[in-house]
Amino acid sequence: MTKIAFTGGGTVGHVSVNLSLIPTALEEGHEAFYIGSKNGMEREMIESQLPEVPYHKISSGKLRRYISFENIKDIFKVLKGIFDARRILKKERPDLLFSKGGFVSVPVVIAAKSLKIPTIIHESDLTPGLANKIALKFAKKIYTTFEDTLQYLPSDKADFVGATVREDLKSGDKNRGYQLTEFKDDKKVLLIMGGSLGSKKLNDIIRDNLDALLKNYQVIHLTGKGLLDQSLTNKEGYVQFEFVKDDLTDLLAITDTVISRAGSNAIYEFLALRIPMLLIPLGLDQSRGDQIDNAKNFESKGFGRTIPEDTLTEHKLIDQLKDIETHRESIITQMQTYKESFTRQDLFHKIVKDANN
Repeated sequence: MTKIAFTGGGTVGHVSVNLSLIPTALEEGHEAFYIGSKNGMEREMIESQLPEVPYHKISSGKLRRYISFENIKDIFKVLKGIFDARRILKKERPDLLFSKGGFVSVPVVIAAKSLKIPTIIHESDLTPGLANKIALKFAKKIYTTFEDTLQYLPSDKADFVGATVREDLKSGDKNRGYQLTEFKDDKKVLLIMGGSLGSKKLNDIIRDNLDALLKNYQVIHLTGKGLLDQSLTNKEGYVQFEFVKDDLTDLLAITDTVISRAGSNAIYEFLALRIPMLLIPLGLDQSRGDQIDNAKNFESKGFGRTIPEDTLTEHKLIDQLKDIETHRESIITQMQTYKESFTRQDLFHKIVKDANN
């Protein structure tokens, strides 16, 4: 039996792979526990979806690429986080640490190195994030979702493993999807996802052009928390939700085209389902540019189209959707060239093997 510490947080993408791997560990008779921040979304996700897994809280500070007075305060938070993590690891005595990245992971990886606990880290985006760049110095291996990411990493530490999508992804029920939306099966369905926090700009453009969109599609709109438009509640062919969790696979089962942010986990799920995508990545004013890189990579491979958010207009949105419809078959054919790699069981076994070698 192996005892495994998991860490990662700050965004959904820094937790989702862990949510897939932890049940695998438990199913195979291993022990698992989680180290995360006190108030991050990782705590809510782990405690709600895996209540049987112990969750340990540490102090954490944000890693910034720019000069700020907050950096000084956060240095002390990170130092405290290292001591917090070291105390937890000494008590729990895991055989290995698996880190999914995010600023909360850095103190844990450093603490694990000080205790000679082997660490495997995982990078979902095309270019490594700052947290993983730091953590790599203390880790034994880094796994990548994009094969092209290997060019940015030391060859003796980096392995390409591809995307590990959740197993229930392809079990969506079309009938249930049509029931949830009250849509008919004789017209294409467009799903709009603005990310976990939503996107006001995208929401506004969708609503301003809703009548034009409804000529060709039935529209499912995931708006983000607090961003519903009550005036559109009874609009025929249009349904809106703040956020969908358990029913998302059923909605994806009836989706023909998706407009989405370009987070790695989401776009690989669309790829696995062969759903042509129009990607609108977070801009540099909201991120380090990782989604821009992800989107460009997918567009270059023929999996969809991209519009940078700072150039997003009604005209471009409609034109790109028309282009996707014109080239739908070739996009799907290109998607079929992608081969899914590691199952969650495969990835888990590789983690244990690499940590012990």
